[in-house]
Amino acid sequence: MHRLTGKTGEDSLIEMSPTDSFSDDVNGYHHHASSSTGSPEQGRSEIDKQKYSKDSVFFRDGVRRIDFVLSYIDDKDDQRKQERRRVYESNLQKVGLELETEDKTESEDGKTYFVKIHAPWEVLATYADVLKIKVPFKVNDIPDNSEIPMNWLSTPFRLPGHIMNPEPDYFTAPFNKSKSDFFLIEDKETFFPPSTRNRIVYYILARCPYFKDECGDRDKKGIKRLLNNGTYTAAFPLHDSRYWTKSKDPNCESERFSLYKYWAKFFCFFKEQPLNLVRKYYGEKIGIYFAWLGFYTEMLFFAAVVGTICFVYGFLTYDDNEWSKEICSEEIGGNIVMCPLCDQKCTYWRLNITCNSSWQSHLFDNVATVFFAIFMGIWVTLFLEFWKRRQARLEYEWDLVDFEEEQQQLQLRPEYETKCTNRKLNRITQESEWVLERTATDVMGKLFLCWASVILWISLIIACIIGVIAYRLAVYASFASIMKNNTATNLDVVAPYVTPQLATSVTASCINFVIIMILNLLYERVAIKITDMEIPKTHVEYENKLTVKMFLFQFVNYYSSCFYVAFFKGKFVGYPGNYTYMFGSSKLRNEECEPGGCLIELTTQLVIVMTGKQVWGNIQEALVPWLMNWWGSRKARSHPESLYSRWEQDYDLQGFGQLGLFYEYLEMVIQFGFITLFVASFPLAPLLALINNIIEVRVDAWKLTTQFRRPVAAKAHSIGAWEEILGGMAVLSVVTNAFIVAFTSDMIPRLVYMYAYRTHDELNMKGYINNSLSVFNISQFSQEERPEEYPSWFNSSITTCRYRDYRYPPDDKKRYEHNMQFWHILAAKLAFIIIMEHVVFMVKFFVAWMIPDVPSDVRARVKRERYLVQEYLHNYEVEKLKIQLSQNSNSDCTCTPMIYPSLSKHEVLSECL
Repeated sequence: MHRLTGKTGEDSLIEMSPTDSFSDDVNGYHHHASSSTGSPEQGRSEIDKQKYSKDSVFFRDGVRRIDFVLSYIDDKDDQRKQERRRVYESNLQKVGLELETEDKTESEDGKTYFVKIHAPWEVLATYADVLKIKVPFKVNDIPDNSEIPMNWLSTPFRLPGHIMNPEPDYFTAPFNKSKSDFFLIEDKETFFPPSTRNRIVYYILARCPYFKDECGDRDKKGIKRLLNNGTYTAAFPLHDSRYWTKSKDPNCESERFSLYKYWAKFFCFFKEQPLNLVRKYYGEKIGIYFAWLGFYTEMLFFAAVVGTICFVYGFLTYDDNEWSKEICSEEIGGNIVMCPLCDQKCTYWRLNITCNSSWQSHLFDNVATVFFAIFMGIWVTLFLEFWKRRQARLEYEWDLVDFEEEQQQLQLRPEYETKCTNRKLNRITQESEWVLERTATDVMGKLFLCWASVILWISLIIACIIGVIAYRLAVYASFASIMKNNTATNLDVVAPYVTPQLATSVTASCINFVIIMILNLLYERVAIKITDMEIPKTHVEYENKLTVKMFLFQFVNYYSSCFYVAFFKGKFVGYPGNYTYMFGSSKLRNEECEPGGCLIELTTQLVIVMTGKQVWGNIQEALVPWLMNWWGSRKARSHPESLYSRWEQDYDLQGFGQLGLFYEYLEMVIQFGFITLFVASFPLAPLLALINNIIEVRVDAWKLTTQFRRPVAAKAHSIGAWEEILGGMAVLSVVTNAFIVAFTSDMIPRLVYMYAYRTHDELNMKGYINNSLSVFNISQFSQEERPEEYPSWFNSSITTCRYRDYRYPPDDKKRYEHNMQFWHILAAKLAFIIIMEHVVFMVKFFVAWMIPDVPSDVRARVKRERYLVQEYLHNYEVEKLKIQLSQNSNSDCTCTPMIYPSLSKHEVLSECL
C-alpha cells in the first residue's frame, strides 16, 4: 500500500511517497528511452521478438490496465517542451499514477512516443471519494412489475438481454474510502469500470502542474495547456478492442465490438438502442444525448403520421380545389389580365400561367393545415413532458439523482482554477476555498464586449438577408424578361412549370443556404473565443453560456429567411401607381405574392434550407472523419494486428472534442425549430426529420464507435440548457403557426368569402378568385412604371389590370382605399390568432399539469434507496463499533477506539474544493 502524505499551501497534490513510487524499470521500460535512436526497421525487429500482442489495453506485465495515453514527438531542439514533460510526468508519479513509455522506434512513424498511464487502486479510491462517485452496496430488491401489454409485438425490435442490461441493478451510494468494506467490492481491479477510471485519470491530468515546487506558477497547469502549446500531441483513453472483432485478450470486455455489432450498424435502425451499454462505455453525458435523440425520433413518428395524413388529404381533395380550377380555366384565369410585378422589365400577364403553382399550393394550404398546426402545438407539449419523465427515470437508473449540486462544486474548469487569486470562506462548508475576484468594471466590460460581438454578428446576418432580398427584387425582373416569351425553344419544356417567382425563390434559397453555412463556420470560432474570455466557473456554466450565444446566432441565421417569406413578403407592397420600394427611392419594388399565396414559397424555402442542412450535416459528420482516418492509417493497415498497437490505432483516429456533443444538440434543436415554428406551411417536415433522425442515430453511433477516439467519460443529469430552449421554441411555435395560418396562407380570406361574401346560395368557393383581385386603371401608371414591351395578345381594348388586394375600384369615390372586406378579413385573422393561441395554450398547460415530471415508481425507488443508504450505514457503524469494543476488551490498550482510520486531510488537485 502506498503511503499518502498531505501537502499544504500552494501545493495541492495527493503525493506518493518517493520510496513507494513505481520505477520505470519495473514497468519494463526506461523512462523516455532517449538512447533508442534506431531506425523504424530496427524497432520493428524488436517488436517481432515480443511474445505478446500489442493490440492490448494492458501494460507489458498484462495485469495493469492502461487508463489513459499521452503521445508526443520529441523535438531535440526544444528543451522547454522536454522539461515540461519531465516535470509533468514526475508530478503524475508523485500523485500515484504509474507510467510506461513506448519508445518512438516502436511506433509506426518512428518519431512518436506513447506514455501509458495506469491508476492503481489507491488513487482510484481516493479520487472516487473526492468526486463522490456512486458505487453499489446492495443488489436492488425492488421487483420490476412493469409489464407492457402485448409485449411480444416488440420482440423484433429488441436486443439481447446482456446487451441491453450489461450490469445487474444495484442500490448505490457515494464512495467513501474509509468505509470501503461497506461496498460490494469483489475485485479491486474491475470494481471501477473503464469509463470511471479514465474520468478519474483525466481529472488528475487536467489539474496536475508542470512546474517545479520552487517556481509556483499557478497558470502552468493541466493537460489542456500542454496540448495547446504542443508539448503533447494527444491525450485519450483507449478503446477496449477493434470495432469489427473481439479482443483476443480474455480479460478485455470488447464492449466496443458489441456496440458496433448491435448499435452502430445502419441495418440495426429498427432496433432499440443499448443505452445502458452506451452509458457504461462512454459515460452518462453521451448516454443522455442518445437517449434524448432516440426519444425525439420515436415521438417524431406520431407527428410524421399525422402530417402525412394531412398531406394525403390535400392530395385527395385536389379535384375539389375550386379556386385553382378558376385560375387554370381559360374562361376565367385566361381572361384575367394581371398588373406587372416589377417596373418596366415586367409586362402584363394572364392569371392562368400560375396554374401549376396554385395546384401545388393546395397540397399544403387546405383545411387540414389548421388542424395540423393545432396538433403540433399539443405534440410539442407531450414531447417535452414525456421526456421529463424519461429523463427522471434515467437519472435514477444511472445514479444521477442529486447530481447537479455535486457537479457544480466538483466539475470546476481548470481554466477557472488557474485564475483564482484569493481565498474566501464558503458559507455552506465553512471551509476556505479559492475564488476568482472580479471587479464590477471587469465584469461589465467583458459582458459588453461579448454581447456586442454577438449583436454585431447577428446584424451581419440581417445585412446578408437584406442582400438576398435585394437579389430577389433585382433578379426577378431578369427572370421575368427571360421567361416572358414562352415560345423560346430552350424553355419549351420548363416554361409551364417554372414561373419567375419560383425561379427567383429557388435561386435565392440556395444562395441563402450557402451564406448560412459560411457564417456558421466563421461565427463558431468567435463564440468559443468570447465564451473563454468570460472564464465560466464550471463546465456546465461554460456550455450554457456557449449554448445561448450559438443558438441566438443560429436562430437568426437559419430562420430569418423563413420569417421574411412568412411574415413580410407581400405584406408591404402598396398598389399599382403607389408601390412601396426598398430603401425608399430605389428602383427595387417590394415583392408580391402569387395569386396562390406566399405559402408555397415558404414551403420551398423550408425544404431547401432544412433538407440541405441535414444532407450536408450527415455528409460532413460521416464522410470527413472517414476520409481523414483512411488517409492517416493507410500505411499501418497492412501490418498484422499484433504489431499495430491499440494506442496507435486510436491515435490514428479523430479526436472527439469537448464540444462534440454540443454541435449534435445544436443540429437537432435547429431541426426541431424547422418542424415546429413553420410546420403549418409544410406538413411533411416531421416525416423528413424522422427519416433524417433514423439515419442520424446510426451515423452518430457509427462515427463515435469507429471514427473517433474514445471520449473521456463525463456525467450529465439532463440535456442542460437545451431543455429550456426547446420549451421556449414550443411556446413560440404556437404563435408563429397561428400567424402563418392567418397571414401567410389564404385560409381565412377563403372562409370569410365563403360565409360572408359569396354571390350564390351554394356553400362553395365559386367566384373567389375574381373577388380576391382588385382592379386598376392602366392609364394611371406613371412613365417609370409602364412596361417596356407588351405581350402579343395585349390590345387597346384592355384598359384595366388586376392585382392581389382588397381595394375599391378606380371608379369609386374611395378608389384604391381598402374596402370593408379587407377589414373583415383582418378582424377574422386576429380573432383566429387569439382563439387558436388560447386554445392551444390551455391544452398545453392542462397536459403539462396532468403529466407528472417524475413517475411514481421512480419516486418510490429513490425514497427506498435513500432509506437503505441510511439504514445500512447505521448498521455498518454499529457493527464496526462492536468489533472495536470487543477488541479493546481483550487487550490492555488504553488508546481511544477509532471508528475510522486516522487519515490526514488532503487538499487534492482541485484547489477550489
